[in-house]
Amino acid sequence: MSNGRFITAAEAPKETVLDGGCHLAWYSGPHFTKAKDIAVVEAVFEPNACHAFHKHPGQEELIYVLNGEIEQWLEDKKQTLKAGDAIFIAPGVVHATYNRSKAPAKIMAILGPCKAEKGIGTIDVFTEAPWNDLHKK
Repeated sequence: MSNGRFITAAEAPKETVLDGGCHLAWYSGPHFTKAKDIAVVEAVFEPNACHAFHKHPGQEELIYVLNGEIEQWLEDKKQTLKAGDAIFIAPGVVHATYNRSKAPAKIMAILGPCKAEKGIGTIDVFTEAPWNDLHKK
C-alpha cells in the first residue's frame, strides 16, 4: 500500500448521475485511491436536481456546502444550507438533498467507512412512505 497521493481536480474521476442533474468528481474511494475508510465526492447539483430520500447503512456522512444553497433533509426535518454550512448524518439515517434554486449548488460529501465499489453504499427509500410525499411540503 502506498503512503498516499496527490489528487488534482483534473485527475479526479468524473461522472454524471441522477438523469444528468448531478455531476460528480471522486477524490477518495476504493475504486480510485484504494481507501478503506474515507469516500469523498464533490457533487454539483443543477437547478431542480436532487438526491431523493436514501440512507447509507453502516456509514457516517458529512455534507459540506461549497457554493450555492441546498434544501437538506434529515429524516422529516429540513433546512436550507448555504456555502460554509454542513450537516452530519449518522449511519442508516434517511436524508435527501434538493437544489431548489435557479443556480447550481456544489457540495462535498465525506463518508466512512467505505462500502461498495466506489465507497458509498446507498439504499433508496424515496418511493416508500413517508418519504415519497415529504419533500413536497
